[in-house]
Amino acid sequence: MSASGGTRAIVAALGANLAIAVSKFVAFLFSGSSSMLAEAVHSLADSGNQFLLLVGGKKAQREATPQHPFGYGRERYIYAFLVSIVLFSVGGMFAVYEGYEKIRHPHELEHWYWPVGVLVFAIIAEGFSFRTAIRESNELRGKLSWTQFIRRAKAPELPVVLLEDFGALIGLVLALGGVGLALITGDGIWDGIGTLCIGILLILIALVLAAETKSLLLGEAAGVDDVKKIEAAVVDGNTVTGIIHMRTLHLGPEELLIAAKIAVQHDDTAAEVAHAINAAEARIREAVPIARVIYLEPDIYSEAEAAKGPDREATPGGPAPTQPTGH
Repeated sequence: MSASGGTRAIVAALGANLAIAVSKFVAFLFSGSSSMLAEAVHSLADSGNQFLLLVGGKKAQREATPQHPFGYGRERYIYAFLVSIVLFSVGGMFAVYEGYEKIRHPHELEHWYWPVGVLVFAIIAEGFSFRTAIRESNELRGKLSWTQFIRRAKAPELPVVLLEDFGALIGLVLALGGVGLALITGDGIWDGIGTLCIGILLILIALVLAAETKSLLLGEAAGVDDVKKIEAAVVDGNTVTGIIHMRTLHLGPEELLIAAKIAVQHDDTAAEVAHAINAAEARIREAVPIARVIYLEPDIYSEAEAAKGPDREATPGGPAPTQPTGH
């Protein structure tokens, strides 16, 4: 996923949310609408979230150090996870609390034209931001559905902005509905119900974001297409005859680690094997440019060993060997 595409979507969302947050706070001061206050805090939280994504993208560009030899690519995942926490706590929980209080103590809206006008403006501005995120995402998602794109994307920025903007648009519609029903019925409880619905929506979106970014933080393998390209690039049919096993891991959205045990001929010389490994690494980097760290271990393929299946005890995260107990 292109970092530049994500940055354009973030900047568009940041500009829209800052303008919307100011207008919503003004509308709340004039009307006393709890929906407007919840939406204003939501837009302010979204602005902070986009700032976090920009900071994470900047920090991820730092050079590798002896203490962090694989670089800082995962900083983008950490800051995306922070976004889900902010959205849950500042946006969702505040709106739920504000909605509950307004339902308990409803009051009639004042200067109704302020919240209605601001909500219409906010829907237009959020629509612009959402359109930008969709356009940038369409360049990358290919034939994937939107659900598949959000679940499989290795760069967190565009899925985060997409979900935030989508949630913001639905939240604005809920706020407009709550304000409208409060005006029609003269009962401010509808404003509180709209605020409560906004809070529940934000909490659900925050939980989805947390689940997806947690998976990225734990470490995800390369996509299916990239794995196929790597497998095809490794084997040359001459010295390298096959792949015994392989592991891939995203060190960041645009950095991939590849570790594989490859099968070579039993009578190949060390020089021939070394040359084959160097050639295989070059082919991998040409096929999958984000392959930054590659470790290839030569071995002699054995059908008997292969028939035993993978050794879970030798796999990171597998079960620990059983220790003998004393008597």
